[in-house]
Amino acid sequence: MTTMDARETTEAYIASADEHSAHNYHPLPVVVATADGAWMTDVEGRRFLDMLAGYSALNFGHGNRRLIEAAKAQLDRVTLTSRAFHHDRFADFCRELASLCGMEMVLPMNTGAEAVETAVKTARKWGYRVKGVPAEMAKIVVAGNNFHGRTTTVISFSTDPEARADFGPYTPGFEIVPYGDLTALRGAVTENTVAVLLEPIQGEAGVLVPPAGYLPAVRELTLERDVLFVADEIQSGLGRTGRTFACEHEGVVPDMYVLGKALGGGVVPVSAVVSSAEVLGVFRPGEHGSTFGGNPLACAVALEVIAMLRSGEYQRRATELGEHLHRELGLLKDSGHVTAVRGRGLWAGVDIAPAYGTGREISEKLMDRGVLVKDTHGVTVRIAPPLVITEEDLDWGLAQLRAVLGA
Repeated sequence: MTTMDARETTEAYIASADEHSAHNYHPLPVVVATADGAWMTDVEGRRFLDMLAGYSALNFGHGNRRLIEAAKAQLDRVTLTSRAFHHDRFADFCRELASLCGMEMVLPMNTGAEAVETAVKTARKWGYRVKGVPAEMAKIVVAGNNFHGRTTTVISFSTDPEARADFGPYTPGFEIVPYGDLTALRGAVTENTVAVLLEPIQGEAGVLVPPAGYLPAVRELTLERDVLFVADEIQSGLGRTGRTFACEHEGVVPDMYVLGKALGGGVVPVSAVVSSAEVLGVFRPGEHGSTFGGNPLACAVALEVIAMLRSGEYQRRATELGEHLHRELGLLKDSGHVTAVRGRGLWAGVDIAPAYGTGREISEKLMDRGVLVKDTHGVTVRIAPPLVITEEDLDWGLAQLRAVLGA
């Protein structure tokens, strides 16, 4: 295939997608055909360094052999039973995930948004059946600039106009306070509050890390007021920040973890709510479920993910490479090419100085140099490569960023 033919193929793929799919995304103009580790190859044969990792869904890299082999082995056995029947991978998955989280029970779903919806339902039912909140009065406190998914209930407590506009009427029962503002949070908690739902680090908002001491104070407040602390670790959890959970950096254990993305290893969608028997024990048969939730294939892959995390290897890599990443990005801030750098571990939000372009423009220029990242909120570029990336490849990717910025 000639270069001209290849370009025509790329354009044809994109044109066909635009014609036959809803325009609910604005992807970069690249068509990926294969991937391995931290690298992707498009239909033209061009290689790209993946510095986004599927918003942390690909923490263990593309085509991780342990995960692919686990999936292949299960594909030859059984992939789906529905929860109408038991299967032989379910108990192991629930036990091992509960143990990894230091919890007792697991309620598996498929996507992160489903897991957040499950957490909301769980908190409300716990509030009515355990705390004794009057019927229909349960309130959940959330933070502004959150991103917990795009279902109708979840966007009801979003402050992002793009996620929220034209999708009303909205689900009631939520109180929104500024992220990191303990005074506002304390004022929002009432006797009818059943949960505080937070991202330990806000991902879509630009990798926002809360002030030191905020999460411990939230934990103290929720214990004091008999309110569940629900940590949405869908993006921040499972190794991304250098710990299994981002909450660990502050020595905090929530009442409930909401997990997804990396739990499926980039192979299959797997999500879960993990909590105590007192909290998840409120459900009775028929009150909640999912046809594919906790299916054999999902459990087999997630079990391998859990085993990989138990080694500590990926947490160590995120810590060591993350320190290197933030040192290098700090130099760009010192030189004035970027105005802010935030994050933890192998995860960073980089605000581009206006003189050098928008986040989208920088992302497109990086794509032209073989690096794939994603912008958010106009000025921010998010960097979150697979945890298997080598230091050499990370340095090459950062060199492309410096070149694009003229640093």
